[in-house]
Amino acid sequence: MAPPGFSFFSKSTQKAGPSKTGTSVVVTTRVVQRPVPSASSGPQALSRQPKPQVAASSRSSSVAQDLAKKRKVAANADAAPPPAKRSRLSPSPVASRAASVTPSLRESLSSSRHSSLAPIAEDPLSRAGSVLPDISVTHSTRQCWTEEDGRTGGLLSCEQVIRNMVKTYKSYFCNPNDPNDKSFEPSQFPCVELEYPNDKSCERFALLVPKDKDLYDPIRCLQQTIHIIVEYYLTPEQQALFGPLPDVALRQLMDDADREDSPAPTPAVSTPAASPPSTTAPSPSSSEASASSSTSISTATSATSILSMESCASLASLKDFVPASTEETPSFNFPRRLQRAITTRDGPLFLKIMDGINALFRAWKYPFLPDDPFEPAPSNSLREMVKSWTGTGIPEAVRLRVIDETYQRTVRPHSNALRKYESFSSEVYGELLPPFVSEIIRATGLNSDSLLVDLGSGVGNVVLQASLETGCRGYGIEIMTAPAKMAKTQMEQFKMRCRMWGLKMGDVELEAGDMLESPKVAEMLAKADVVVVNNKVFLEDLNEKIKDKFLDLKEGAIVVSLASFLQSSRLSERNIYDVSSILRVEERRYRPGFVSWSSNGGNYYLHRVDRAGYANARMSHENSRSSSGRRTRSSRR
Repeated sequence: MAPPGFSFFSKSTQKAGPSKTGTSVVVTTRVVQRPVPSASSGPQALSRQPKPQVAASSRSSSVAQDLAKKRKVAANADAAPPPAKRSRLSPSPVASRAASVTPSLRESLSSSRHSSLAPIAEDPLSRAGSVLPDISVTHSTRQCWTEEDGRTGGLLSCEQVIRNMVKTYKSYFCNPNDPNDKSFEPSQFPCVELEYPNDKSCERFALLVPKDKDLYDPIRCLQQTIHIIVEYYLTPEQQALFGPLPDVALRQLMDDADREDSPAPTPAVSTPAASPPSTTAPSPSSSEASASSSTSISTATSATSILSMESCASLASLKDFVPASTEETPSFNFPRRLQRAITTRDGPLFLKIMDGINALFRAWKYPFLPDDPFEPAPSNSLREMVKSWTGTGIPEAVRLRVIDETYQRTVRPHSNALRKYESFSSEVYGELLPPFVSEIIRATGLNSDSLLVDLGSGVGNVVLQASLETGCRGYGIEIMTAPAKMAKTQMEQFKMRCRMWGLKMGDVELEAGDMLESPKVAEMLAKADVVVVNNKVFLEDLNEKIKDKFLDLKEGAIVVSLASFLQSSRLSERNIYDVSSILRVEERRYRPGFVSWSSNGGNYYLHRVDRAGYANARMSHENSRSSSGRRTRSSRR
């Protein structure tokens, strides 16, 4: 209470005259400018230890108490901020992680691999803006080739996949010289073998086509694999001898038209004495083959100086395709021959050409030893080509071929099981497609020294692609039974495929379980450089629980998500103690064809752990709140 007859900051209400008590009251006020605390003595970052709740003191009603309060505020300008409040959406108190921002720490953060921030936005309380610029992925120090051969026990081959679902496939090839030849019918299950680049690696492909054109097409897959091997694993001289590849767009057009519109060829009437198709099928250029039959194989080879035909174990498979010695650039023209066999649906011819292709690949994979025992043994030239990619990385087309081959054999046949989920739940299934994963890799600077964590990893696509593309370590966890089971299978098959192609991938671990309960998640998050969360349809409660896990992340770690984890892009009383406040967020657009659930584009978000920036923003908020309080009290005077 103020003395009788006085009100605070007012004149006396008593009549003038001498005081009866002989005393007087003098009210003195001081305006003290509150200094801005330095970073080293600033507020603490969020931590997991809850702070004690302190009741806010009420405004003193006496002049003495008010003055004492003012002196206390001035004397404790560098004190810690108010205690953490209970989050509005979280069922438990938001913990905080002690992380004082010292000058030395600030310097170390600025030199961190992922911690170079873009210029701070004009609004000091803003937590939105440019997280970091696009970083070119560096492959210069990564070994992208494997030292192992391509032997793959337990490989899930094309033949095995189609055999398990043969009722959904039909015949494509026939024998135009023998209408009674049933060897290309589904009941006989026709197959052909293809040599892969690495030693002791090959696969058998079924020569059937799907009744539903949206299903996996093994013949098209075989043709695409051959083209990738020729384009990326052969030297220019070897490509010239093999034959030029047709234009990709034209090849696709021709392929579609041939498969859907062209009727099967009318079988020619043959005599009972017809020879077996594997030995009598005519070449598409039989006159050329006849003219060159007497040509010495070594003569044709010497013109190219790249292949000793005498070293070819399957010499008989090549003799009908040897180019004439009069040709300026000798070539087997295998792509053109193969396309003609597919267009005419000539099964025997297709098998014969494939025998020639495999013979040529084997000649490059397994050259004969030199006559001089002191000379070094020649190596597999296809496998050696991978070593030339150091510094540039594995070509995108090669990566996509490995990814597609694995997915088509492990996930695609069981895709119906992925659609069995509860609608409007957090378990709605969707995939980030390879182009999107590559963009995430570029944006975050993921490399061979990084650790990628995928929370809700589905069938493992993101982790597996990143491990092949960059050589990084990967960890993923999935709670849904069907995708988690497929993920384990796909991971094992992916490793085998990489070996067949002569490639090396990073270490990957996939777990079936709940990301909120698994102790492994906390262990991996503490080391993670990039965390991917496809939370497009996650319920709010699940997003809040995942967000609390981010307290384990190290400074500079990046969280990539399909929905933002920030309640607001600006610090305020509502979110200053929320876990998401330690994140700086940037919104970006992804293009159409980047996700499985929509053909349209959309938004995704890059969140970077920035406790140093949060500390600065929080100090600005505290200063702003203190200034606002002083202005309010001044207005009442």
